[in-house]
Amino acid sequence: MLINMNQLLSVAKKNNFAVGAYNVSNAELLKSAVEQCEEDNAPAIIAVHPTEMAYAKDDFFAYVLQRIRNSKIPFVLHLDHGDTLENVARAIHNGFSSVMIDASLEEWQNNVDITRKTVDMCHLVGVSVEAELGTIGQTGNHIKEHLQNGIYTKPEDAERFVDETGVDTLAVGIGTAHGIYPTDVEPKIRIDILKQITDVVDIPLVLHGGSSNPDSQIADAVHNGISKVNISSDYKYAFFKEARKILKEDDGWDPNNLFPKAIEAAKEVVHHKNELFDSLDKADLYQGMDPWRGQLL
Repeated sequence: MLINMNQLLSVAKKNNFAVGAYNVSNAELLKSAVEQCEEDNAPAIIAVHPTEMAYAKDDFFAYVLQRIRNSKIPFVLHLDHGDTLENVARAIHNGFSSVMIDASLEEWQNNVDITRKTVDMCHLVGVSVEAELGTIGQTGNHIKEHLQNGIYTKPEDAERFVDETGVDTLAVGIGTAHGIYPTDVEPKIRIDILKQITDVVDIPLVLHGGSSNPDSQIADAVHNGISKVNISSDYKYAFFKEARKILKEDDGWDPNNLFPKAIEAAKEVVHHKNELFDSLDKADLYQGMDPWRGQLL
């Protein structure tokens, strides 16, 4: 079942669990996320970064839509970190039910204006919009610098930003970064800031950079108001680690020999995340949802 982010996260927020957003760019990663979430009876978000969308091509998303629309599990197809209105328009054209517009590195008014334009366009066709306030940072070698110098979201700014843009969900900067953390970096999620934001903002909040953080911190964030957690690096790392092992040990160049064990390795991570987010068996809460009207019947 394909629904939008408002439909998905309104239930999650009400019932105090979070939904995992799993980035995909090919059929194997999609299979890992979708099949495990179906096995877990857990709602999920299929997230696609603009670079992943450019790689996978538009035809791939016709398959993605067919696969998740025919599932009994509620799914959202979401543009992750869209950086232009053109990317947003392409996502809408490809059938995405949710988009993120990320102008968090822009000056305040530019971020507001770009987000507002995106909201006005997307709401005309029932597509939800996520934005970002504060900074999550880039991947790779930038992680350490970001965690030292990243900008935390100010609660008063979050309240004002939501009021001025009409955005549906908000990604907040509370101490995470994208990617796998270096061994000498110990992340710390600022639950105190998160609590201050939830006191003044009613919409669902999003945690980017959910990979490689201590489980206890992620669980604490979910307990204190995070409704969506982005996961990319953790489950892709497991997938490609197993694939490299097979290629090294065997002549496993056929996809049917190479990928099954890699998919299983990725599924183990997806299951662990769903368990951590307390989303196991939460798909039952969406029984009877009308995806066209956005409400439970």
